[in-house]
Amino acid sequence: MLTSTVLSSALLSSVLVGACVGLPTAQAAQAQTPAASDAPIKAPSVSEILAASPDTDWRTPDPGNTLYMDVAGGRVVIELAPGFAPEHVANIRTLAREHFWDGLSIYRAQDNFVVQFGDPDAGEPGARSLGGARTHLPAEFERPAAGLAFTALADSDGWAPQVGFVDGFPAAQDPAGGSAWMTHCYGALGAGRDMAADSSNGAELYVVIGQSPRQLDRNITLVGRVVRGMEFLSATPRGPEPMGVYDNPARRTPIATIRLASDLPADQRERLQLLRTDSATFAAVTEARRNRRDDWYKSSAGHIDLCNVPLPVREMPEG
Repeated sequence: MLTSTVLSSALLSSVLVGACVGLPTAQAAQAQTPAASDAPIKAPSVSEILAASPDTDWRTPDPGNTLYMDVAGGRVVIELAPGFAPEHVANIRTLAREHFWDGLSIYRAQDNFVVQFGDPDAGEPGARSLGGARTHLPAEFERPAAGLAFTALADSDGWAPQVGFVDGFPAAQDPAGGSAWMTHCYGALGAGRDMAADSSNGAELYVVIGQSPRQLDRNITLVGRVVRGMEFLSATPRGPEPMGVYDNPARRTPIATIRLASDLPADQRERLQLLRTDSATFAAVTEARRNRRDDWYKSSAGHIDLCNVPLPVREMPEG
């Protein structure tokens, strides 16, 4: 997708040897000794690229589209994607403001797949009320590609004609068909549904914790992604096969609260910034991961999968 300014310099040994013809021995020997500037340039690491990035390559997530999910281990920070699923995101905002998830739990943890949270009794007598949220939403599996600022990845993909990023979200598009959709990468947040395509309402949510299940793309509504705190979800004890739903309620992971960042005072919000996926720094970071040139690697892949592209997050600089 992405061009990079971190390419190694080419060696000039053949030029130097040619320049030695007809020179005195001492001069030839001196000429054959490469100058320090002719030595291969060591490619900067990802951390070095990020450390040198300008502040303009970073963005602060919108508090109105950011969820804080507090569990016993810590806080999970989630960025919502109204550009892809506006009606689901609006419903999720309502549910968060009305404290729908407070005191509920992660009731499913399927190995190499997802964790799911919400009301395990949804649809049953005694289920928690959705309050002011809508009970029925349209499926939002994809959207028109027109109007999206799509930063394309150069590498081919087995699941879509083209993949890349839109405002920080891993995404795919079909240029011929004119459609675009979010992809099921690690950390993706989706809205669980039943058999009917339009049976999700945003109350039952899941997060991908395993190898990217891209077969789910365009079959379920994705509503956002986790930007920090995945360790509190991916380390959740696995439930029994086949689906990972806990048969013993005592094994569920309680959710203390899920809040919109905008509903908290500014001094209680996480001071996070996300690297803009349309920035030169992101291009360089992706190329550094695509072609690893540090000493440990003996072979450079020259390829990167969409879901293996790092999406850097940092603490907001002081001042």
